[in-house]
Amino acid sequence: MVISLWLSADAAICFIHAFQKGRERIGEVNLREKRIGADPAKKFNPWDNVPRWVTVIFLVAVFLTFSTMGVAGDISDMGLEPLTRFVGGVLVSGLFAVVYAWSGVKLRGRAWMVFVPLFFVQIFTMAVLHSRFPNLHYSNPMTPAEVDGLSNRLNFDSIAIIIATFLAYTGFVFVFIGEFRRRMRVTTEKTVLDSEMAAAREIQQVIVPEEAECFPGFCVDSTYVPAQQVGGDFFQILPDAHGGMLVVVGDVAGKGLPAAMLVSMLVGSIRTAAEDSHDPALILRKLHDRLLGRSSGGFATAIAARIERDGTVTMANAGHLPPYLDGKEMVLAGTLPLGFAGGGQYQASTFVLEPGSRLVFLTDGVVEAQDGNRELFGFDRTRQISTRTAVEIGDAAQDFGQSDDITVVAIERTAYQGFSASVA
Repeated sequence: MVISLWLSADAAICFIHAFQKGRERIGEVNLREKRIGADPAKKFNPWDNVPRWVTVIFLVAVFLTFSTMGVAGDISDMGLEPLTRFVGGVLVSGLFAVVYAWSGVKLRGRAWMVFVPLFFVQIFTMAVLHSRFPNLHYSNPMTPAEVDGLSNRLNFDSIAIIIATFLAYTGFVFVFIGEFRRRMRVTTEKTVLDSEMAAAREIQQVIVPEEAECFPGFCVDSTYVPAQQVGGDFFQILPDAHGGMLVVVGDVAGKGLPAAMLVSMLVGSIRTAAEDSHDPALILRKLHDRLLGRSSGGFATAIAARIERDGTVTMANAGHLPPYLDGKEMVLAGTLPLGFAGGGQYQASTFVLEPGSRLVFLTDGVVEAQDGNRELFGFDRTRQISTRTAVEIGDAAQDFGQSDDITVVAIERTAYQGFSASVA
């Protein structure tokens, strides 16, 4: 009895360990595919990633598989176990294996905290059953009726083992085929989604400038690094008829495809509004009206600046990060972001961008970059590197630990009427 018990527990632990490893790999793949943004510090539980019926069928199959250990114990005792101990042995072998399976998959590396005490509880339970319900005794020599009874008992044990093994195997096959089909369906859906995301990225690459316009007297460089395939940041640099430019930089709340759709709408609105006026406050007002009621509760921050050929800058802000002027953060009036009810009132301020001065616009993906210790890149580091090129600023934030879309647009007024530009 003790040997069969040890074999039962050892087999259960080995089987659950193998299943646990398989579920961990599936869980990790699904977690990467979903990109649900869950806290990485939390343990991923594979039980939460499969339908409930799959879990039930799997645990029933585990019960049937290891309940045969109880039947095997009756065979090893030559069918002399009393009915109560026989049923108890079957239930203990099966139910304890179910608990091993559940806790092994759920707790993973901490499963030993359950396995060790549970194993000794199982040994104690079986010992109690064995002592409280000792083996039956046959006559010596056995009567014909006792021989027939023993033969029937052993035949029943054999048939029970065959049926339990067959049902358990059927359950495992059913679960594995069902999970395989589900995985194939998820993979197919993911392939379709990847295609749609690739198409959305191509569209976004069209609406986000990749080449700088020629602005005599100014050096313009920019970088745009989405955190996912498509991003929620946007910027536009549009020339005017007098050698100046309109610069709009913004950030839609959220990431991925929903944010990218709002970006497309806002960029289209910027280009349409710029056909009539380059007034920054008016541009933001039109974007606010466009976004209001169309974003399902979403919002966006944005900053708009009209930079004239003589260096005069007129700027309006809608809840966006202030730009940096020659390494110093500018002070702008605080206003609500675009899309907030009660918002839409934006004040413009004017200053002169002197020759040699550098004006840097960026999104919060720079400031909110995080390293492995969850430390933010922060405003101090951003200020220290704000005099570098746009590409260098973006690379610094990305190397620190990108967690959001990164956009940097730098405008430097040159001391001569020439032009140079570089774009990442």
